[in-house]
Amino acid sequence: MNLKKIKRAIISVSDKSNLNLILPILKKFNIEIISSGGSYKKIKSMRYSCMEISNYTGLSEMLDGRVKTLHHKIHAGILSKSNNRKHRKELNRLNIPSIDLVIVDLYPFEKKLIQKSKNLIEYIDIGGSALIRAAAKNFNDVTIISNVNDYNSLVSELKKNNGSTSINLEN
Repeated sequence: MNLKKIKRAIISVSDKSNLNLILPILKKFNIEIISSGGSYKKIKSMRYSCMEISNYTGLSEMLDGRVKTLHHKIHAGILSKSNNRKHRKELNRLNIPSIDLVIVDLYPFEKKLIQKSKNLIEYIDIGGSALIRAAAKNFNDVTIISNVNDYNSLVSELKKNNGSTSINLEN
């Protein structure tokens, strides 16, 4: 079984209710966490180490939070192939670390639609969708968790494999 060591994760979730399930295991295996806005605040309030995405990218969130994770430093870190020498050299030259784990969910658009919420358009997720697609495109090198119901599977996998995941992670 081919394992990949998880060194760095990005967490950007709307549903923050079960972060307590994954944060202890990420800490146990010294997995660096990069996070956006509300997720960053929640993680810090739970007393876990985390780097705010704006500090990581060097750019503040903009357009009332519409642009957070849409940055080349994030997407290059997710999309780079570990077995591609040219990719590794380019990331090294640009000082962009790889991102091995993406934990993201999408804004609760359907819930807000049912509730007939005002500003419904603000619940159309762009950055989250882009993160999911980037991680899926590079599934050999990046583990993606896009549903809170999969947190326990991730925790089990990291425990079983001493901080690594396999392509066979069961969700």
